[in-house]
Amino acid sequence: QVQLVESGGGLVQAGGSLRLSCTPSRSAPSIHTIGWYRQAPGKQCELVATITTSGYTNYADSGKGRFTISRDKAKNTVYLQMNSLKPEDTAVYYCNAPYALGYLLDWGQGTQVTVSS
Repeated sequence: QVQLVESGGGLVQAGGSLRLSCTPSRSAPSIHTIGWYRQAPGKQCELVATITTSGYTNYADSGKGRFTISRDKAKNTVYLQMNSLKPEDTAVYYCNAPYALGYLLDWGQGTQVTVSS
């Protein structure tokens, strides 16, 4: 089964930026909706943002005005540009394909984002 592979995380100071990438593990058709999610230690996994193949986006309040989700159809890659990062953004970030009954794909390894104060 195709998995989505996350990359681009790292350690950054508060106020800094990172761009995360989400790419299929092998060639695959585009998936209608891709979402970025994050899980901080001791907390539940939460939605960060979603994007559809037509470019419609949706953001959780935590990232509005700071995060931008985008999609490169030619590369079949979804990005999450994160600016003005805060220590509370520290988490493992995952991407997946949500649908009415859950998620289409198995969860990947995620990419760690650590924001120092």
